[in-house]
Amino acid sequence: MVSPAKQILKTSTLSAMLLAAAVGLSACSEEKAEVTTETVRPVKVLEVAASQTHRALDYSGSVQARSEIAMGFRVNGKITERLVDIGDRVTAGDILARIDATDYALSVKSAEASLAASERQVETADLALRRAEQLFKRNVTPKSEVEQAQLSYNQAVSNRDAARSTLDQARNQVSYSELRADKNGIVTAVNAEAGQVVSTGSPVVTVAVDGEKEVEVAVPEADIFAFKPGKVVDVSIWSNEGVKLSGTVREVAGSADSRSRTFAVRVRLPNDDRVLLGMTASVSASAENGPSMVSVPLSALAKEGETNLVWTVDPAKATVHARPVTVADFSNDDVRIADGLKPGDLVVTAGTQFMREDLKVKLPQSEPTKEAHVDDGHAVSLTR
Repeated sequence: MVSPAKQILKTSTLSAMLLAAAVGLSACSEEKAEVTTETVRPVKVLEVAASQTHRALDYSGSVQARSEIAMGFRVNGKITERLVDIGDRVTAGDILARIDATDYALSVKSAEASLAASERQVETADLALRRAEQLFKRNVTPKSEVEQAQLSYNQAVSNRDAARSTLDQARNQVSYSELRADKNGIVTAVNAEAGQVVSTGSPVVTVAVDGEKEVEVAVPEADIFAFKPGKVVDVSIWSNEGVKLSGTVREVAGSADSRSRTFAVRVRLPNDDRVLLGMTASVSASAENGPSMVSVPLSALAKEGETNLVWTVDPAKATVHARPVTVADFSNDDVRIADGLKPGDLVVTAGTQFMREDLKVKLPQSEPTKEAHVDDGHAVSLTR
């Protein structure tokens, strides 16, 4: 028969063994739980790059004088000689061409004869007026005859003045038969030849006036607001790579060309002897982009209720965190994010359904391959 003391000792020993076993099982469970919690999930990520805030604009045009004069005769006639050719330098007053002035010379003679006759009429009317005044003083003739003589004299004077004006006009037409340069410059075009009959004002010779030079470029309407008078742009000359100039936008056309739908922009150039008229030049400027948007794959977008979000990775802790974002629009495989992401963010692009806050993740060990692209001047993204 077992004594009471031995029975108590046996019971205590069994209880201690059971307690130790329970503690051991609990420790194993906690260890397994810790192992489960520390599970690290590999992920595929995309790195958001800084978007471009400006885009380059390049247009080509030709160097030309700020002022070009298409010169023509002020009277019509047949050209008898042309004294200049393209490329000739002219100074103010030089004769460029002549027309046949025979008819105009005859008009001068006719006007001179008319003036001489008018002067005789004035002399005759003057004698008649003085005689009428003398007779009136002697009470021989009435006052009306004096008044009539005065009117005749005034009319004769008016006819003489008109004849003088006609003579001056005829002499001017003779002088207009010679086409003279108004300013110093270079002949850039010839529009008529000797023997050709031209009308009044028809272009005969075009002269590029010395002074400022400029480049004219055609800018499409999508970029025209990037050019304002006074804007500084870069100008380079195709024929001489060493010529780099700083130009200034002088004039922007107020309406587009009806055919090309482009706007003419004139860029003023600084004085440089290496820049010649007719050279081809490039005009470079920059324009601000519109709102910056980042494109990410559709697989990176998650949804929690009515909120769109993406999962971003904290590289220091290797954990993921939900980030609410504003969606701009969708394409075939991408979604454009208008707000919520910034340059440098790492976005999970696959397995977003397995993500949870502060989940440990494993980033790729190899050097990330970065591929950048710009779509419509907005999104710039880099992928790992």
